[in-house]
Amino acid sequence: MADEKFDCIIVGAGPAGTSAAITCARAGLSTLLLERGEYPGAKNVQGAILYSKMLADILGEFWNEPDSPIERLITEQKMMLLSKDSALFGGFKSDRWRKDQQNCYSIIRVAFDRWYAKKAEAAGAELYTGVTVSDLIRKNGKICGVRTSENDELAADVVIACDGVNSILAQKAGLIDEWRSDEVALAVKEVLALPKEKIEDRFNLEKNEGTTIEMFGQITQGMLGYGFLYTNKESLSIGIGCKVSHFQKTGIPPYDLLEQLKAHPIVRKWIDGSKSLEYSAHLIPEGGYKSMPPLYTDGFLVGGDAAQMVNPSHREGSNFAMTAGKAAGETVIAAKKEGNYSAKFLSLYQKKLKETYVLPDLFDHKDLEEKIESRPELLNVLPDLLCQTAFDYFQVDGRPKRDLQSAIIKRIFRNKGVRHLIKSELNIQNALLLLKQGIKGALKYKSLGG
Repeated sequence: MADEKFDCIIVGAGPAGTSAAITCARAGLSTLLLERGEYPGAKNVQGAILYSKMLADILGEFWNEPDSPIERLITEQKMMLLSKDSALFGGFKSDRWRKDQQNCYSIIRVAFDRWYAKKAEAAGAELYTGVTVSDLIRKNGKICGVRTSENDELAADVVIACDGVNSILAQKAGLIDEWRSDEVALAVKEVLALPKEKIEDRFNLEKNEGTTIEMFGQITQGMLGYGFLYTNKESLSIGIGCKVSHFQKTGIPPYDLLEQLKAHPIVRKWIDGSKSLEYSAHLIPEGGYKSMPPLYTDGFLVGGDAAQMVNPSHREGSNFAMTAGKAAGETVIAAKKEGNYSAKFLSLYQKKLKETYVLPDLFDHKDLEEKIESRPELLNVLPDLLCQTAFDYFQVDGRPKRDLQSAIIKRIFRNKGVRHLIKSELNIQNALLLLKQGIKGALKYKSLGG
């Protein structure tokens, strides 16, 4: 391997890297895929939800394959706003997701990444695991290969860095510095074993169908983040994550948040009797569009988590990675045809991403987290206020409804946090609409002892 030159070397056998490897290898390019783990997925702890279309664009109807690593077809997606003892629910369920528009599946990344990497090998890529890439090789200023921790030198016309959020290669290429603490989140996750029948009974699911639940509010103790619960075949993935900068400011241990989430009176009933199978923690890119590095330079491309390609407001990352990996592979194919691996030519990669949903979505959500952080009331006041409002609204205690509604409105507008929200960039009309939705738009409300 040390004496061979490749058309493309891809570092990282996650969704981005493997998608790039499949794309390049299918076009007949000599393709090397390197993974530092003992096997693909060994170091990944994602939730995880897999969006169908992006993988189908590469593999076709993968869900019909007998060895497909999918867990459950997601037919229902819910959100919960939690106070100390209550939850305000919202969600959507569609039979179309079951019948003819498979939107997404729950997966276990260890199984999925190994399966997906085999697809790259079947397409003609060479896969080597247990290989740590420590540096880039340059010739006349152009990146032309990689150096491993064993000091092997591997040559290539193009290197694609898909080596995760702490991308050593993007740093070596001079495209990024180390991420600031406000540009990454830390998530902790536990996989809990639970019999298939219990999962389907507790979450009111039909056979092999699944649900996702995103949880906001009191569980993050005023920090920017959220919790999640995904149903697998015979296990649950439950976790919570917040910005690293917020963990630093509060000093709250991440594992404490997870234990408190599991103990929440609404959540604990879902996981009752389960057995812990795995506990893990992982950094997640959080900076988005404003933190994205340059995506190309001479002989080099970067994609996936290494390029901050995550949309946390929509819980999307692996789909961005697969689309970016495919676009990177197509760019290398075009460069091979022209014999041109300059930064100017490789800028085609960014043009391709602009024509997909990747860069438009990241751009459109670039200010969202800043806006939320500038309104701490959204994190530490509104969840409790809305849950208490819902409690009062649905509570039948003999008071005339006009008196009850008047008391609710008075409580809301006496709240300093609400008044601050109204005075902020949110105009009064939007604030009133938000409050109206909180009072009358609850799809389901449940409270212990309520």
